[in-house]
Amino acid sequence: MHIDKKLMHRIFGLIAGAIVFAWLVLDTARATILFTRIWELLSPFAVGAAIAFIFNVPMRAIENQLEGVHKLSLRRGLSIILTILCLVLIIMFVFELLIPQIRTTLVSLSEKIPVFIDRTAHKMMLLIEENPDLGIWIQEAFNLESLNWPTILTNILAWLANQVSALMGGAVNVIGNVAAGIVNAVIGIVFAIYALGRKEILAGQGRRILYSVFSERRADEMIRVFRLTNVTFSNFISGQCLEAVILGCLFAVVMAIMKLPYIALVSVIIAVTALIPVVGAFVGCIVGAFFILVNDPIQALTFIAMFLVLQQLENNLIYPRVVGTSIGLPGMWVLVAVTIGGEIMGVAGMLVMIPLVSVLYTLGREFTDIRLEERNI
Repeated sequence: MHIDKKLMHRIFGLIAGAIVFAWLVLDTARATILFTRIWELLSPFAVGAAIAFIFNVPMRAIENQLEGVHKLSLRRGLSIILTILCLVLIIMFVFELLIPQIRTTLVSLSEKIPVFIDRTAHKMMLLIEENPDLGIWIQEAFNLESLNWPTILTNILAWLANQVSALMGGAVNVIGNVAAGIVNAVIGIVFAIYALGRKEILAGQGRRILYSVFSERRADEMIRVFRLTNVTFSNFISGQCLEAVILGCLFAVVMAIMKLPYIALVSVIIAVTALIPVVGAFVGCIVGAFFILVNDPIQALTFIAMFLVLQQLENNLIYPRVVGTSIGLPGMWVLVAVTIGGEIMGVAGMLVMIPLVSVLYTLGREFTDIRLEERNI
């Protein structure tokens, strides 16, 4: 009796899949612990792969400029070093610009807040003195004379002691998490550098695995989708950075025209936060308005009004054309991708969902065109 091996493999595969699915449904707690543990082990390498993918975008441009260096290993090493150096210089520039200004603003705020509190308290006392009935109503409403102040003070001190104890325990956990995060970051960066240095070899090994497991037609299609994904994500990173620079320069020019303070600081904050799609600039607006508020509340209101106008220009003209066009995704679907990604995974979901939706949009369009052509429509 002849037994079809392919059919047997499919049956065994279905049985194994059914067993795994049943285990996931019936023992969710252990499955969650297992997957969490696996993710903890693999997360440094996942972070390293993400870092390598992001670094590969500027590294590829730098490597193209080093065509005069004929030795591949030397050209690759120089491009990696120059890429890391450029990113470090950009980060240093941003911190060098932000930290002194933040320090100055906090000092100014610490000087103005006590004055504001004293002025407010003085006005409240004058108001009560001018209106004795108000003072009597406050005393009756809160029943201040019947309060047991020693007991209240004891309870407050006990609460503060408990909070300090909880804070110390939380601080220990935070220190442990920070240490683990630093170790994972170092492992991820080392893995990223290794992956960037051997990316052609790794890509070749991946292709060999695909052709050894799947049929040639399916392997070809999977490689085509991977290449489309790579191009789309790379274009998205480039477009997002370009859009952030454009928005930061636009704010700098308009703030200079309107003679608002902290032009360099606020423009850099807007540019950095604009790397978060669509909603990031609003975070920059809040921070920028806070800095300007310390200097002049009227100017802060002017800045907010200016931001709302420029944000409409950015959302409806700059972002869809710069980012949406670079990844082949219409502006409407960019908004949909940002909303869904933010609901699922927060900021990371926004960054991932836009190029992912672009890939799905392209594949869906190709499938639709093929089906219509087959039906002569």
